[in-house]
Amino acid sequence: MESSLRFFTVAFMVLLLSAGHLQLTEAQSRCDSVEISWCLQSIVTNMAPSRECCRRLKGQEPCLCRETRDPTFGAYLRLPGARRVATACGVRFPKCN
Repeated sequence: MESSLRFFTVAFMVLLLSAGHLQLTEAQSRCDSVEISWCLQSIVTNMAPSRECCRRLKGQEPCLCRETRDPTFGAYLRLPGARRVATACGVRFPKCN
């Protein structure tokens, strides 16, 4: 009985860890720097971000550190306007290494 409980506990923990890894890989596979292009006008000007910009930026939130290293859009995400737009959209802009 005790060994069955141990087995199910270990199996459950493996399942949880696998699910966490799957969610991370899913989030990484959805990273698309082109989505950020909807916000470029707001980033480089003082315009308020559109709803579509905010919706797409929220979808890219887990990817922002990776996107700052993107050769095309990274320079825009390092501008002060990027943090302003993220704040206006309610997106937490991470501190990236």
